[in-house]
Amino acid sequence: MKKTTTYLILLVALLWLSTLPAWAQRTISGTVSDADGGTLPGAAVVLEGTYKGTFTDATGTFRLTNLKPVTLSIQVSMLGYETQSQTIDPSQNGTLAIKLVRTAVAVDEVVVSATRANQKSAIAYTDVTRRDLNKLNLGQDIPQLLNFTPSIVTTSDAGAGVGYTGIRIRGSDATRVNVTLNGIPYNDAESQGTFFVNMPDFASSVSTVQIQRGVGTSTNGAGAFGASVNIQTNKLEQKPYAEVNMSGGSFGTRKVNVLVGTGLLNNHFVLDARLSKIHSDGYIDRAFSDLKSFYISGGYYTKKSFFRLNVFSGQEQTYQAWNGVPENLLKTDRTYNSFTYDNQTDNYQQDNYQLISSHELTKNWRANLSFFYTKGKGYYEEFRPQDAYSKYGLPNVVIGDSTIRQTDLIRRLWLDNDFYGGVFSFDYNSFGKLTANIGGGWNQYKGAHYGEIIWERVAGNTNIRDRYYEDNATKRDFNLYAKAFYQLTPKLNGFVDAQIRTVDYSFLGYNSQLQNVQQNAKLTFFNPKAGLTYTINDRSTAYASVGVGQREPNRNDYTQSTPESRPKAEKLIDYEAGYKVQTQNLAFTVNGYYMNYRNQLVLSGKLNDVGAANRVNVANSYRAGLELELGTRLAKQLRWNVNATFSQNKVRNFTEYLDNFDNGQQESRQYSRTDISFSPNAIAGSQLLFMPAKGLEVGLLSKYVGKQYMDNTSNESRKLNSYFTNDIRLIYSLKPKFAQEIVFTVLFNNVFNELYESNGYTYAYISEGKVTADNGYYPQAGRNFLAGIRVRF
Repeated sequence: MKKTTTYLILLVALLWLSTLPAWAQRTISGTVSDADGGTLPGAAVVLEGTYKGTFTDATGTFRLTNLKPVTLSIQVSMLGYETQSQTIDPSQNGTLAIKLVRTAVAVDEVVVSATRANQKSAIAYTDVTRRDLNKLNLGQDIPQLLNFTPSIVTTSDAGAGVGYTGIRIRGSDATRVNVTLNGIPYNDAESQGTFFVNMPDFASSVSTVQIQRGVGTSTNGAGAFGASVNIQTNKLEQKPYAEVNMSGGSFGTRKVNVLVGTGLLNNHFVLDARLSKIHSDGYIDRAFSDLKSFYISGGYYTKKSFFRLNVFSGQEQTYQAWNGVPENLLKTDRTYNSFTYDNQTDNYQQDNYQLISSHELTKNWRANLSFFYTKGKGYYEEFRPQDAYSKYGLPNVVIGDSTIRQTDLIRRLWLDNDFYGGVFSFDYNSFGKLTANIGGGWNQYKGAHYGEIIWERVAGNTNIRDRYYEDNATKRDFNLYAKAFYQLTPKLNGFVDAQIRTVDYSFLGYNSQLQNVQQNAKLTFFNPKAGLTYTINDRSTAYASVGVGQREPNRNDYTQSTPESRPKAEKLIDYEAGYKVQTQNLAFTVNGYYMNYRNQLVLSGKLNDVGAANRVNVANSYRAGLELELGTRLAKQLRWNVNATFSQNKVRNFTEYLDNFDNGQQESRQYSRTDISFSPNAIAGSQLLFMPAKGLEVGLLSKYVGKQYMDNTSNESRKLNSYFTNDIRLIYSLKPKFAQEIVFTVLFNNVFNELYESNGYTYAYISEGKVTADNGYYPQAGRNFLAGIRVRF
């Protein structure tokens, strides 16, 4: 009750602050043009050190009103042009004439502009800069670094944010979140999940991250069914640099990396590199992570073109903590790990190669073309007590008169995959009313799945590394999209966006005779989107959009079913509408969404015709919510960035199937308007930042997540309790003569020692006439700390 009251007060404060009167004093206006005098629509005009900003209209003009009568610095920027700053005095009337100069070389950001949202996209999105990431980047994975952005819930198997981590956005898990790296698809082609553990310390090579909530704009790769995360690594560093980061803290967590760059050599060449190592013992017993990675990028730049070759690799070994902690041990042994075999580990290496290019064809047209290849190979090792020989296609062992049907063994489950393809876009800018993009991509995935036995306590006529299954899969993905933004009136902009995507998947699965044979599935999706953005004045903007997203089932949905029981593809119609306010001391956004699903895939417990409890389609379900974001300067040295999401996430009609161990059958239970699993109705994040002295920042970081149900029955005995965590962060930076910057960071996590679980699972069944649920949970660390130093030369 206390936590709910706290966030009701927070909501009232958000709404109250959004209605604060503007500083109605002075107005400035101006025009932005290029060196030839041509107007530049869409240039960003920002008052430095404030939340105030606008964009030039179709004629290249801008207007900022309600300004304090003090000297201000205005910053004007546009993709492809040098950013310009100018000091202005709002007490003096007149029109500014600002000319932007073309950049001396092409900029890296153009390769992701086709798939990124902008101020005219009429969707909900958040941009995270490298500076934002650096404040938290002390060794934890990317999901943890994004934890305080809107509508996000993160989790960690090991409980300390290192190793296997997960992310949900608006309740949608990682398999429904599209992730691209420099516009190149990253999601695993078969599971559609994203494994950041395979890219240790990748955040140290990231320049920006954009999170698009909902269907978002058309992009490459897996269908965006809940959100998109667009990560950009490339950013040209014109001057040479070197940087060292070292950090450490609780649970034996430690990280060290080295970054170097040549800067732009002979006005054309650049080379950047990073080498990283991270280790953590984990909060959960034995749940260690030992991670290594490198990143190398070489580029060639001219005024109109550039080529980049990125090579990055990650190698991970993690001790398994996949089973979680049984409910009956939560109070007495929160760090319990059921695995005790000393090599119960996951071992994987992933190598990524990206060749990225961009070329200006004319003043209005730019072409971007990229090729990629990802090689992944690894296994996880398991000790299996008393497994039946028949499970592995092996004969029983006969010794004298005795027949042995079970034995202890150690097995390895392997994945050996190749993923390659290309993406492209043609970007058009009329420097007037119309901007447009035409793009798409093709990729192919080849995955070899196999299992091998490396040891048996009682071995018969078998050999080490006998493979007891082999499954080769191939998946092809092709998409084309076209999107356009048009200035309908001086205040009204419209956009249309359409994508066609085809999927061709070949896999080993069951046919109607329950034989395991190679099969093929082909799907075609058409995903249109449209929206309007209305600029009320230089302070306020309103927008609305509707978009369609569709996605195919995952690997297990195909391989563990027959064509008769195979689930259908999912479909989402996403409605978004929002309102933004920006003044000198305040930026406020409210976004409403209604995500209407058809045939959403959920677990129900039902066994299909091959005896698998696969996901099934539910005809109607939805997510409806309100997202609030506020950034405000409460005082000269005090800022507050806060967000909150309030939502309903419902399955209209749901049937649960329970195994009845009393009679060996399954029983069904009917429900209506139950909560979608792992979808809290309230999420909030807060960063209260105080700068008491030059170079010093003290931050109170808070996160609230409401209760979540672990299945779709809204059963109170199968839930994750709400939690409210608070961290304290201290950052002190100085600029000595011998270095560009030295930054000390100390992060005290969960300072009030909140005992909470961020993820879990449940299995309900009937025994002795009663419904019983076996619940497992993933506890997160209590009070802990991390500290680091960053030195940049």
